[in-house]
Amino acid sequence: MQLPELKAEILKLSRGDRLSLMMVIAESLQEMKVSRSERSEAIQRMRGLLKTDQPPPTDKQVAAMLEERRREKYLP
Repeated sequence: MQLPELKAEILKLSRGDRLSLMMVIAESLQEMKVSRSERSEAIQRMRGLLKTDQPPPTDKQVAAMLEERRREKYLP
């Protein structure tokens, strides 16, 4: 059965059955063991996403950004 067919069948189930299925799937994923190398590779990829050519903001710049955000949020 292909994924689109499986999705269609799942949508035919009652809400309770879909919740039960979701729990079974979640439990099966928790039982899967991830190797250290896979975990390390994922961490390295995530670190790569955070890299930038710019230096980190100073405390003063961060304070200014927070103040601006508060103004936008609370003083529309």
